[in-house]
Amino acid sequence: MDHANSSNVATEDAKEARRLQFLPWERVATDLHNPAHLARKTELERNCGAEFAETSYIAEHAAVFTERLKMGERSWIAGHALVRGEITLGSDCTINPYACVSGKVSCGDGVRIASHVSIVGFNHGFDDPSTPIHRQKVTSKGIVIGDDVWIGANAVVLDGAVIGNGVVIAAGAVVSGSIPPMSIAGGVPARVIRMRGAQGRQLQDKVTATLEKLGEKANGQWPEILGRWRTEETFESLEADGIKRPAARHLCDAIEIAAGFGSLPPGLDKLAVIELLQGLQHRETGLFPESFTAQEGIVLRQDPKALYNLLSVGYALEALGSHPARPIGAVQIDAGELHEWLDSLPWSASAWSAGSVVDAIGTAMYFNARYFGVEQPKRALFDWLTRNANRATGLWGEPTPLEGWLQPVNGFYRLTRGTYAQFGVPLPMPQTSFETVVLNYRNHQGFEGRKYTACNLLDTIHPLLLIARQTDYRRSDGETIARTIISRALDRWQDGEGFAFADGDSPSLQGTEMWLSVVHLAAEYLGLADSFAFSPKGVHRTAPVGLGL
Repeated sequence: MDHANSSNVATEDAKEARRLQFLPWERVATDLHNPAHLARKTELERNCGAEFAETSYIAEHAAVFTERLKMGERSWIAGHALVRGEITLGSDCTINPYACVSGKVSCGDGVRIASHVSIVGFNHGFDDPSTPIHRQKVTSKGIVIGDDVWIGANAVVLDGAVIGNGVVIAAGAVVSGSIPPMSIAGGVPARVIRMRGAQGRQLQDKVTATLEKLGEKANGQWPEILGRWRTEETFESLEADGIKRPAARHLCDAIEIAAGFGSLPPGLDKLAVIELLQGLQHRETGLFPESFTAQEGIVLRQDPKALYNLLSVGYALEALGSHPARPIGAVQIDAGELHEWLDSLPWSASAWSAGSVVDAIGTAMYFNARYFGVEQPKRALFDWLTRNANRATGLWGEPTPLEGWLQPVNGFYRLTRGTYAQFGVPLPMPQTSFETVVLNYRNHQGFEGRKYTACNLLDTIHPLLLIARQTDYRRSDGETIARTIISRALDRWQDGEGFAFADGDSPSLQGTEMWLSVVHLAAEYLGLADSFAFSPKGVHRTAPVGLGL
């Protein structure tokens, strides 16, 4: 061979070698069995116990520094990719140029990892601010990626993530939690955009159809339902003891049901009702004692109805285009008195009751700030809550021998509703809170029988929705709960009567308003709220007020 031909051959060989760095899927059998390639595999097998299928391929300039590596048939790592840690790739997996896969990462079959993706199966410790981060212990939960997954360019997958089978991760997404099978997820943090394939469409279509059918029934029947409980002056409904009585809450429930459908109760004299509701407000405390059953000498800050009516009456007034007539003096206190009040609440014996008081305090601060320009120590409230949240559970309060975590979880809903949700403040420990809320749900078998109440389901789905605004951690588990709630709702609806608060009870205004809100919250969790005709505008609304701290 003359010098010119030899030079041409060398040039072509160099081009071929460069091509295989960036386009390894174009390799042929001769590339797989090239001595240099076989030597790379042998060295990795010897140095880190790597296991390779015969048809797996590692490009020459791939940076592979693993403690353990396993590659299945037809899987490859392109040139200029960085692979380090404990990595498992099933069959037909691809790591494109400039991708980084590190830590503890397990991939199923058919996982496509695009260029510039970062999959990081470990985390630096940073809890101790007195120690430099680079000296703190590195932790690793690991990352699990299922079969037939495509991770788009520049996406980031963080430690602890679980990506289900058939998932597509959009370019630039940041995955920090659980992505359910057959879904398309995108954004920062990544959220499910829609489901893919026949399985995903069928599941979503079934839930959507249920929401539309229930929404059509409720939207067509709510005036008739309100009419069943109408009296000459107000509304009455069933109380907890099953007896029909008038109460401020029943009037407010009627207003909220109508408002959820963008209307007012038929025949309601708006101005007269505003005057009636504003007239319930106590001049000194600004709270709303129950005028129908008022007790002389009761301390209103300790009266559950006076505190709950602050929410019920206050939001009903907003739905009517009005607001409380005067500031809520009960929360016009300094930080020290506020902390004493919070410390005195029954966190161990009755976390639900304690949480309901915090709900009322937060809501009072909202009304005072929005309508009267009165600022209370909101920051002191959140400081106390942050200090007293249980780092092991993410909740406030203690479980009880008979009910387990039911009291703290129900208290968590009430507490966070009036504070974190209302003011748009991030929860201190969302993933830990998720674990406890779902544990409570499962410990009670999803609240079967008499425990299947609007309260127990509301106190589950609202926290899950609030948590999902911060993280997609184990999102698929939350979606399963949301779908279950929706799937059972249509059978619980009673035509012309609405919802009962609990299975076995008779329908009531409270049950109807609360269950409609529960279904809306579940639909919002699934991204299907537009398919349901009812959207709560009062106590159970979900949009933060945006007043800040």
